[in-house]
Amino acid sequence: LPDVYTQFRKAVETQGRVRPVLPTLDQLKPLPPGSGLDEGLIPSPEDLEQTDTVRDPRSAFPCSGGETQALARLQHYFWDTDAVATYKETRNGLIGLDYSTKFSPWLAIGCISPRYIYQQIKKYESERTANQSTYWVVFELLWRDYFKFVGAKYGDRLFDIKGLQDKSIPWKKDMNLFNAWKEGRTGVPFVDANMRELALTGFMSNRGRQNVASFLTKDLGLDWRMGAEWFHYLLVDHDVSSNYGNWLYSAGIGNDPRENRKFNMIKQGLDYDNNVCFSLTNKHCRTTTALPEGERPATLACQIRSSSLQS
Repeated sequence: LPDVYTQFRKAVETQGRVRPVLPTLDQLKPLPPGSGLDEGLIPSPEDLEQTDTVRDPRSAFPCSGGETQALARLQHYFWDTDAVATYKETRNGLIGLDYSTKFSPWLAIGCISPRYIYQQIKKYESERTANQSTYWVVFELLWRDYFKFVGAKYGDRLFDIKGLQDKSIPWKKDMNLFNAWKEGRTGVPFVDANMRELALTGFMSNRGRQNVASFLTKDLGLDWRMGAEWFHYLLVDHDVSSNYGNWLYSAGIGNDPRENRKFNMIKQGLDYDNNVCFSLTNKHCRTTTALPEGERPATLACQIRSSSLQS
């Protein structure tokens, strides 16, 4: 397996073949005799003494689990709305249901198959349109596959503080800084809004994940594993390989050939939330109790003072 995604992608795109979807079974084998289980019994949440989860109305993923819901989501995103045809243009969105596919929670727990999504993309391209957006959905599915293979190749090193590159970095374990990050009170609105969204809804956009990971590792200098474990704890779409692979990537000790890859939080906020709807209105970050300025990275404190996004 190449240690750079682009090399993997090019090899798969030129030489790979996606296996066909398995046919749906008409019936299942009976349960083993003596199991004591009723074949037709599916316990309800009440049977399992679980109460209904209260959903935050601002969630970008106001959906339910299960294969039926997963298939309905694909039907909606592909065939009912044609949203897939503009995916590449909208995928960096922050608010709403249809800026991205939202397939990841169902993929993470096996409610929908990546092969089925691929099959439906090819059908859509054949019957409606094939463009950069339909290609980009496959591009992102390949990232998912790639991280699965990275996990298989490196095993427990996926969780090692030195990462896949065996690089020694003096990461900090400052709980004051970490708590401010995870609670959304760093004083940087774009970071805080995303972290609050995660805590309230269990979901965060791809753009948000890249930014908050960069902020924790490159600006705060905190142990990347602290962030990865927080995502592990809260994400409704958590996938071990994708989560830890992406955190290694953001920390600069994974599958990224570029050194010192770092996001500018102020520029990112202006680029992707230029009307400030997400950062200040939708997530109510004006009420944030921020870190004292002296505890923020110096360059960010300077940027925040000069920015119209100052909270």
